[in-house]
Amino acid sequence: MTFYVVLVLLVGVERLAELVVAVRNKRWALERGGREYGAGHYPFMVVLHTALLAGCLAEAFHRPFLPWLGWPMLVLAVAAQALRWWCIRTLGHQWNTKIIVVPGMPLVTGGPYRFFAHPNYVAVVVEGFALPLVHSAWLTALVFTVLNAGLLTVRIRAENAALRAATV
Repeated sequence: MTFYVVLVLLVGVERLAELVVAVRNKRWALERGGREYGAGHYPFMVVLHTALLAGCLAEAFHRPFLPWLGWPMLVLAVAAQALRWWCIRTLGHQWNTKIIVVPGMPLVTGGPYRFFAHPNYVAVVVEGFALPLVHSAWLTALVFTVLNAGLLTVRIRAENAALRAATV
């Protein structure tokens, strides 16, 4: 159980690191005429992702660690983190937790963007079920996955519209 608590706390620290990068990149984008899109769903996203971590911790106290499930889910959760940071590195200053588009910037097609239009969201989906299931927190995995599906529908539509608007 201690290992799992440390794991979830490390993911929380990783989220804080993402926010530091996002604030820096937002400043960079706005200095270059960047425009934010789809801000209305952002507070829900913050609450949902915070609730994922809290739910993992709360539910894990009532669930056993099942090695046959936990170890493969740990591999997936770590792989999701690696994919997320590959996305961040590939996008560089253009990566953000918010949807901010700088006019005239080319669409990134390298790194994981060669394979998926939205690879960061693949990482979010995988992490959303894998991290809770490392310690059998199936209810957290289920609730997050369902709510996140709705959020990603809104987010991807907003992001695609923002990218279309920036290329017109």
